[in-house]
Amino acid sequence: MLVGERMSHPVISINADLPVVDALNLMKRERIRRTPVVRDGKMIGIVSDKDLLNASPSPATSLSVWEMNYLLSKIKVKDVMTKNVLTVAEDTPIEEAARIMADNKIGGLPVMRDDHIVGIITETDLFKIFLELMGAREPGVRMSVLVLDKPGQLARLTNAIANLSGNIIAFGQFTGEDPSNREVTFKVSGLDAEQLRSEIEPIVERVLDIRTV
Repeated sequence: MLVGERMSHPVISINADLPVVDALNLMKRERIRRTPVVRDGKMIGIVSDKDLLNASPSPATSLSVWEMNYLLSKIKVKDVMTKNVLTVAEDTPIEEAARIMADNKIGGLPVMRDDHIVGIITETDLFKIFLELMGAREPGVRMSVLVLDKPGQLARLTNAIANLSGNIIAFGQFTGEDPSNREVTFKVSGLDAEQLRSEIEPIVERVLDIRTV
């Protein structure tokens, strides 16, 4: 799966000279948490709702409402935006985009085609993908097991499920308890929990969790 398949588009962008109050109102109205900042059609930064809120005076300030409004009218998006923006291309693998976001503790990445913004991939988009990956919206038996980290283990699992005529809805592999093993979580339809446990338990190190959801 590539970024271009799951990015949000078209992109709502704002002008660098827009007052922060107007930018915050726009983001609230459009229900977005970050937006690219453009000048003459080129991206020059990105701003989040946190950037805009942090530019506002504290509720404990002694300033009057008129003084606060005056000061806020003077603060522009360009004054609070992030200028060095990390970006990805449409053909970036989705997991690479997620790694960049996690490593840099950011919630979204503009998606570029040459010098033009064609979308934005956000943590919300990644959450939706995770729901699909784990089959969260489909009923079935969900099972987590610990398997040895060696060739052939996943094939044993899938073959066992196939022998029962079960249908695999979701299948994911994660870091185990130590380097010698891996945690595998999968969801299956067409089987009951005890039927699945009796087939899988003998071929894995340990059953960590099993439930019907």
